[in-house]
Amino acid sequence: MGIKVIKSEVPQPLANYAEASQANDLIFAAGQLASDFKTGVPPEARKHPNFPFYGCDIKLQTDYILKNLARTFKAAGTSLDNVIKAQVFLMDLNDFSAFDEVWRDHFKSPPPRTTIGTTGLLVKDTLVEIDLIATMPGNPSTVIKSGAPKPLANYAEAIRVGDLVFAAGQLASDFKTGVPANARRGENFPYYGSDIQLQTEYILGNLRQTFEAAGSSLDHVVKAQVFMTTLNDFPGFDQVWKKYFQVPPPRTTVGTTGLLVKDTLVEIDLIGYVPRAGLKHEVIKSGAPRPIANYSEAFTLGNFVFAAGQIASDYKTGVPTDARKHPNFPFYGSDIKLQAAYILANLKQTFEVSGSSLDNVVKAQVFLTDLKNFAAFDEVWKEFFKIPPPRTTVGTTGLLVKDALVEIDLIATR
Repeated sequence: MGIKVIKSEVPQPLANYAEASQANDLIFAAGQLASDFKTGVPPEARKHPNFPFYGCDIKLQTDYILKNLARTFKAAGTSLDNVIKAQVFLMDLNDFSAFDEVWRDHFKSPPPRTTIGTTGLLVKDTLVEIDLIATMPGNPSTVIKSGAPKPLANYAEAIRVGDLVFAAGQLASDFKTGVPANARRGENFPYYGSDIQLQTEYILGNLRQTFEAAGSSLDHVVKAQVFMTTLNDFPGFDQVWKKYFQVPPPRTTVGTTGLLVKDTLVEIDLIGYVPRAGLKHEVIKSGAPRPIANYSEAFTLGNFVFAAGQIASDYKTGVPTDARKHPNFPFYGSDIKLQAAYILANLKQTFEVSGSSLDNVVKAQVFLTDLKNFAAFDEVWKEFFKIPPPRTTVGTTGLLVKDALVEIDLIATR
């Protein structure tokens, strides 16, 4: 499958990534910020300093970003009307309501969306990063509605386009009372049950309805992302996850500063497909280290390869010696460079076994525990990619292995 790099007149990033790429009828855009990449946040995306009570920074930034993304998609031959998946990373969830007002203005039929809090973005004073996937106009999509609770905000439950199903990130909420009684421990029985397990059960039960309404099932999920408010909850979450997936899909799990409903602990974001004759996912196993938790290294589906998020771990000792500086030589080398190289070398193995390569990556997401590590990380990134793919880079509160600094999540073609 050929990959087409998309370039429009929008501000071009300073770092090593493309604005967007096209594979089949899908357009994968890089996460966009309200920056001209020359001065920082440009005047048209911030309140005038002499008029501090006029306008709204989050609204101005959101409008600026979505107008640029509209230009990106126009250059690809499509539009915001054909967006099928959105992820939004907010510095402050208190900005969400104003953000959502602008969002509604840009989308006639709002796509499935995942919205989480982040510890940081790569340009000073930016408040939000928006990550979108769209389809071409000739590839019709269907909005999916099931019996699951309807969100309060402006997004769809799921969209089916061709064989693929893109679900919105789901929380343990009925969107009426908050976290419903059946997703939390009884207040009179505080030592019975587990909130994270109850919330995970509630979410996956609703996502099961979503996929069934799309003509699919959880058995046909090919990609998962999990955002947790505290990673201490991970073991309980993973126990429930294992019950719902006979062959657990590739998964990325990172910490978040917050979710949009009070007391929610986890948001789950899934991509799946509708089974038909001749279309079946395959589990990929390479020589890369095997994870301890319940997820697969990668799945292939048709011409796509969906990899799990990878961190610099051998899953035996933690961060292995070849991915960290030697303790006796603390001023030689760089932990972030060593970890990034270790991860990308493992992902290279994953894609080669899949019949692909890093040259065929069409979408990347990078989660850093400290954005001060970004410049060094980006140097290594450039070495591994002849044509760097569209990329979203945000801060995270934590990763699942001690001392891990970065998690890399990739989608490729073959």
